[in-house]
Parts: sequence; structure tokens; C-alpha cells
Amino acid sequence: MALPIIDIDSVTFRRKDSVILSDVSWRIEPGRNWALLGGNGAGKTTLLNIVLGYAWPTTGSVTVFGEKFGDCAIRELRKSVGYVSSSMGDRVPTLDTPLEIAMSGIDASFGLYRQFTEAETVRGRRTLEAVNVAHLAERKFATLSQGERQRVLISRALVNEPKLLVLDEPCVGLDPAARHDFLCDLGEMAGRDDAPAIIFVTHHIEEIHPWLDSVFMLKDGSCLASGSSEKHINSDTLGELFNCDCEVTRTGHGWSLNINGKTNDR
Repeated sequence: MALPIIDIDSVTFRRKDSVILSDVSWRIEPGRNWALLGGNGAGKTTLLNIVLGYAWPTTGSVTVFGEKFGDCAIRELRKSVGYVSSSMGDRVPTLDTPLEIAMSGIDASFGLYRQFTEAETVRGRRTLEAVNVAHLAERKFATLSQGERQRVLISRALVNEPKLLVLDEPCVGLDPAARHDFLCDLGEMAGRDDAPAIIFVTHHIEEIHPWLDSVFMLKDGSCLASGSSEKHINSDTLGELFNCDCEVTRTGHGWSLNINGKTNDR
């Protein structure tokens, strides 16, 4: 049996007198793609930092790719994780091309600081093809649309063939049409035989397309629901997650949420 990609067991995280995460357990098996869903302040960023080895749980254990944190070299494990955040584009040299940006991921740098081999250049082009931006390889990053920039950053994260790809609110700044096309392209990539498992962080259920077959819902630092998206994305659970009276309906590419009246918790 294949080892789980991530096994978080009874993790609590405290910062001074505040409990940020409380008794959280989460197991990600190979072949599953997860949406991490929760409102602002739910603890999503802290949970991601624990997964990436940038924060240490107060209690509980974290195992990634079969290696338990505390008994392994976390820096080496990170080489098997691709990460893209909504703010990462601010760190990219805007006059670099998408091909240069994709190749920079080989060294986990922003910008190129050495000559790359022909084989490395082929790797860069291949990852651009995987997210449908190979035709932009020689353009300047500054001239790209927001959706194109996000695709280039994902290609950079894919260049070292990670086992896990973490996308932290990647749809920020995209208009509805661009978001739809972006998510469809991600779905195509996720369906490839060599695709990594994906954690997709969001607080918009409209972004949870069918290829995100699993969902982990975080509320006030605790797990509200974990498992099949089909099972857990419904009006009752989402109403509890976001403290509102809402109606969730199925759409052709996922779900939509309509809030009835005004909430009092904002």
C-alpha cells in the first residue's frame, strides 16, 4: 500500500495564549486532490505552514512522504513540494520570460544566476506546456495577464516534478471568465498520469471544480468536515462553516453559494 502524502495527527498549534489550531488531523492519500476551505482567520495559513515545515505544532505529529517531522531533514522534503501563493508574482523579475521563470524553479530562486543546460531548458518548456502557456515562453512576465502569470508560476513549481503541489488562493485577481479557464486548465493538468497531488486553498466554493474530489473544512482552528467534496459541500455544512443562512446548488463545474439575508458575524 502506498504511503500517504501527508499524515497530520492530532495537531494543536498555540501562539502565546491563543489556540490557532486545535486537535487537527488530516490524511492525504496519493491520487486525491484536496480543497482546503475556510473563512478568514480559520487557521488555513498556519496549517499550510505546518505542512511546509515553516511552523512547528505545539502537540501532535506531522508525517510527509512517510518522513516524520523531527526525525528527518525538512529542507530535503520541501524539494518534493511545489508551492504557489497569490503574492508570489511580486517577487518575480518582471522582465524575465516565462521560460526563464520556469527554469528558475530548478534552483528555487527568483531570477537566473547561472547558465542552464539544454536538458533543463527542455524541462522548463515542458512545464509551460503542462499549463498551456508554452506559446508565451519568450514574452516578458510584465506583459502577461494575471491568469497567464499564475500559470507561469505553477509551471515554475512543477519543474522539479514535485509529489505535492500547494496552491494558496491562486485565483485572486482573476475575473470570472479568466478564473473559469484557469481552473479548467488546472483540471487538465491534474488529470495527467504524472500529476502531483494538489492542495488548493480557497474560501470560495465556486472555485472547487470536480477534479478537487476532496475537501477539508477548517473553522476556528478545528476540522469541521473532511472527505468527499460531494458529501460535504452542502447548504448545512457551508452555513455552519461561514456562519450564515445559505443555499448551495450544484453547477456544471462545481457549486455555487447564495447567502440569504445579511449575516451578523462580520
